[in-house]
Amino acid sequence: MNQLLRNTPLFAISQALMISAISLIVTCSALVGFELAVDKSLATLPAAVMFIATMLGSIPAALLLEKIGRKTGFMLATFIGVLAGVVCTYAIIIHQFWLFVMGIALFGFFNSVGNYFRFAAADNVATEYKSRAISYVMLGGIFAAFIGPNLANYAKYWIDDAIFAGSFAATTVLYILMLISLSFLSLDSPIKVNKKDPPLSKSRPLRVIAKQPKFIVAIICAMLGYGVMSLVMTATPLSMLQHQHTFPDTAFVIQWHLLGMFVPSFFTGYLIRYFGITPILVTGVLIGFICVAINLSGHGLSHYWAALVLLGICWNFLFIGGTTLLTETYRQEERSKAQAINDFIVFSTAAAASLSAGYLQFKFGWEMVNIGVIPALLIVLFSLLWMKKRPIAIVSVID
Repeated sequence: MNQLLRNTPLFAISQALMISAISLIVTCSALVGFELAVDKSLATLPAAVMFIATMLGSIPAALLLEKIGRKTGFMLATFIGVLAGVVCTYAIIIHQFWLFVMGIALFGFFNSVGNYFRFAAADNVATEYKSRAISYVMLGGIFAAFIGPNLANYAKYWIDDAIFAGSFAATTVLYILMLISLSFLSLDSPIKVNKKDPPLSKSRPLRVIAKQPKFIVAIICAMLGYGVMSLVMTATPLSMLQHQHTFPDTAFVIQWHLLGMFVPSFFTGYLIRYFGITPILVTGVLIGFICVAINLSGHGLSHYWAALVLLGICWNFLFIGGTTLLTETYRQEERSKAQAINDFIVFSTAAAASLSAGYLQFKFGWEMVNIGVIPALLIVLFSLLWMKKRPIAIVSVID
């Protein structure tokens, strides 16, 4: 309980700052890409590259954190975030699209490390507090809902003749504040497995861990929940632009989307403990279907607002539920490889979704973007039914 009270607020602050930067990027990167790119269908490429970089960095990040310790690794990674802000700012000033993409990739590499905040919080508390720790960390996103989009809008004209350059310059401050927060962490040392430990406590091969129905379904829920969210969210600013909505309107919608993503974290952990993980995951899927229905019904500001709020709640239930389910499938000494393969798959899906968002939006329109997520939601639903019929393996978890 002491670790929950000491470290979790610090992770929540760091998560808030990380998501603030991500939400700023999501709010304006497609618009910057549209301005800088010769081929306008590449407008969402920067956001996609961020997810690709996150995916590529997820496994090396896990190995790095295991090797040098999570606190040291987290703090070192913040310098990549600062560099990313500098590169993107300069790229916008000189009107260089591919340099901007490179800067966004650096944000993605930082995110591959920062995404372990939730796991680090969960791994440092007793089993009964894991879902609560994950939820508390994700609560940081509530502040990000106000900081990111508003900072993007407020700072976009800070630098003359380079709209949004000031927004990306402001991200450097976010990472410096994150560095300060992380410096107060008190975490366990890197795990060392004693060769004299009994066989039960020895690390199992990844293929054995990955064969568990719980592990498979946890990854399906997290990756498709993130993929659905990424596809619709990335396409939203472009769709709103095409339907003559202003940038403040877009920032407003993204802000409420982020609130939908993170406000439920106040109670998601408690709901999981009370009702169980599966009912929360099913509820997330059903909310996703309602989101699609609203998006297909019109292009007014109220349609985008309501749908994106529900999209955020859908993501929250699927992502936190999937993450909590994953923590039940590995032992303490197996955490790095289990978490690494999870994040690699999750962010591979997010990258593919984000990259395809621009193509689908420009070639087929908003309706096709939303129709495209229906099969993903159905797969999540069927996987939960499949898990319910499978025997549950018992895993010894060492806290």
